[in-house]
Amino acid sequence: MKGASFPRWYLIISVIAVATVLALLSYDQEEISDSPSVSMMADPDNAQFAPVEPGYQFHFPRDHLPHPDFRAEWWYLTANLQAEDGEHFGLQWTLFRFRSTTEEGRGWESPQRYMAHLVVTGKDKVWSAERFARGGIGQAGVLGHPYRAWLDNWEWRSYSDSPFPGVLSFEDASGMEGKLAIQQTGAIVLQGEQGYSKKHATEDIASYYFSAPFLNIEGRLELDGKQYTVSGDAWYDREWSSRGLAETQLGWDWFSIHLDDGSALMLYQIREKDVRPYYFGSLSWPDGTTEVLSADDFQLSPITFSTYGGKTYPIVWQVKVPSKDIELKVDVVRKEQWLPFIFSYWEGPITVSGSHTGQGFMELTGY
Repeated sequence: MKGASFPRWYLIISVIAVATVLALLSYDQEEISDSPSVSMMADPDNAQFAPVEPGYQFHFPRDHLPHPDFRAEWWYLTANLQAEDGEHFGLQWTLFRFRSTTEEGRGWESPQRYMAHLVVTGKDKVWSAERFARGGIGQAGVLGHPYRAWLDNWEWRSYSDSPFPGVLSFEDASGMEGKLAIQQTGAIVLQGEQGYSKKHATEDIASYYFSAPFLNIEGRLELDGKQYTVSGDAWYDREWSSRGLAETQLGWDWFSIHLDDGSALMLYQIREKDVRPYYFGSLSWPDGTTEVLSADDFQLSPITFSTYGGKTYPIVWQVKVPSKDIELKVDVVRKEQWLPFIFSYWEGPITVSGSHTGQGFMELTGY
């Protein structure tokens, strides 16, 4: 993810306090590059926060909750929904947590900052909004007993310590309102090496990363006053780290795809100046069977580009996983999906055709 970009788990800046967006951490505006989020991810000062190391033992529902010693993490839900009248919608709901300092504090002195993004994509319109909050004052957070993740009135709530089954509800002045029931229909997938997800071929950069690719959603959306009863498939990603990119890395391209054979395909490439991208991915099934994909296992090739707002980025891709007889063409639902957030990025629903059919989401940063 790239350009004036949104680093998936670093797309976090500061907080709105008393109607003022705080400064971008230690960054002065004159020091911010064309890719401020990428610069933040590569910041060597991140070493003062908790490190990511191989061998971490995941436990659930514990790891659905925050990991406050790490610099950043996110709770990321995307869904491909269909209304009763056949209209299709893409949904993205993301909560980000960022730790601004290693110093401890309570209430207004808490070092935790939160940001949330909400996007609904229709064929003819995109509704989008972002919000900011401090931790420590009850405006945002993630708690267990029972599970609750929220920022203001955007809330994911469960009756257990797990987010599944749960209900996502939101209302925003931009014209979006919804209440959606989320059910888990397949196993959690530990990405990378049992959840240890490397981000660079030679440098010691990694995150802890797991997904719940097999989710079902049912409920209602209200968009500009019109109500829709919707259902569909969803994908949930969780990731936390203290450093995400090397200084020479430019951004990334990420794909999550539900295929017609019931499997889930995740592909990721992190682009680097004058160097081959760093590739990783997975192919998983609801019963928990997962195959890790490396650079030798798949090919990502951009076919068609689009220009919007001064940015040129790929919108049609060819995907090949030869060992699985997968050869796909990836098409976007909307070309103009560059989201107008403080750190902008492209994110939206996709469809695939070829050896398989399916649908999912794509994210582009650093362009």
